[in-house]
Amino acid sequence: MPQNLTVILTYAFYLLAGIQMLYWLYFLVGLVRIKTGQSSHNDLGISVVVAAQNEIHNLRALVPRVLKQDHQNFELIVVNDRSEDGTFDFLIDLEKKEDKLRVLHIHDRPEHINGKKYALTLGIKAAKHNNILLTDADCLPVSDQWIATMASGYEASTFVLGFSSYTKLKGFLNYFIRFETLLTGIQYLASAINGRPYMGVGRNLGYKKALFLEKKGFLGFQEVIGGDDDLFVNRYASSTSTEVITGEEALILSTPKTTWKSFLRQKHRHLNVGKHYRLGSKFKIGLFNLSWIFYFLVLPATFLNTDNLVIAGGLAGGRLLVMLAVFFLGTKRFGITFGWLGIVLLDLIYPIYYIFVGTRAALVKTTFWE
Repeated sequence: MPQNLTVILTYAFYLLAGIQMLYWLYFLVGLVRIKTGQSSHNDLGISVVVAAQNEIHNLRALVPRVLKQDHQNFELIVVNDRSEDGTFDFLIDLEKKEDKLRVLHIHDRPEHINGKKYALTLGIKAAKHNNILLTDADCLPVSDQWIATMASGYEASTFVLGFSSYTKLKGFLNYFIRFETLLTGIQYLASAINGRPYMGVGRNLGYKKALFLEKKGFLGFQEVIGGDDDLFVNRYASSTSTEVITGEEALILSTPKTTWKSFLRQKHRHLNVGKHYRLGSKFKIGLFNLSWIFYFLVLPATFLNTDNLVIAGGLAGGRLLVMLAVFFLGTKRFGITFGWLGIVLLDLIYPIYYIFVGTRAALVKTTFWE
């Protein structure tokens, strides 16, 4: 390899390793600052809103779990969006027996708005409480303290960001899904606690109804497939209006995809939504992922240059140690368990995966819940 090229690649590695180190330290500081949520048992009224389309199997598990939450002042609003699987009859019968359950039924969708956004809009507008708490039909609260714990975040904030993981199953796909979900949670929750909120996940997200109405709901991105959660946070959340609530009592578990095809389709949709983030958010996320990719691209050439082994090895080892510390602390803060030693392998695999899904997301149109 020409000497000039070796020097260029070596200094490129130093720069990329430095960028990576700063990012992981930034996340570590955020995680250190996160305090595990505690059940408040305040009297704040909470309206839990769930949009569902052909989800009767999941609703049979979710609805009773939510109705048994240990919080006095709440309601559960389920918006049945044109389901054809028996959801209508199931919810109608249950509504007659449960005072805290309210059901809305959608028969037709306006053409100007995405189906799920329309369902959520109707549910939020119908809510009797100002404090909205969102989750999805295929989710389950781990604890009966979920509402009470998340409620503590509304006392001084407009947005309440929680964490949602996926049920542990056998196989590498499930392991990778839980890794990717943990990584995403580390990024957006640490950023929020550091004063730079940029997204949330609709599986465990809260905000004020008054703000939703003031901003005219999802106006400006109502036709985008997805983004009912992260785009709303990205546009309107700030350092002074956002609270982070984590821990096992605030944890939501969701049903994971079981095939690579369905998982990649989901990730394509998420990446397409990311195109609508604010410029600063896109730069921040993009620099983190690109520096991760190019770090591994130039690493082999750097280590072939024996004159730089000590410096390069120190940077690589330091980055790895900080990254492992971040993932280990993330599991503690979020109230989950994870075989974090496998992260060493996923550290190498993730950039390859990101190149694949990023390229495909740019080329393939993804549709979901219309």
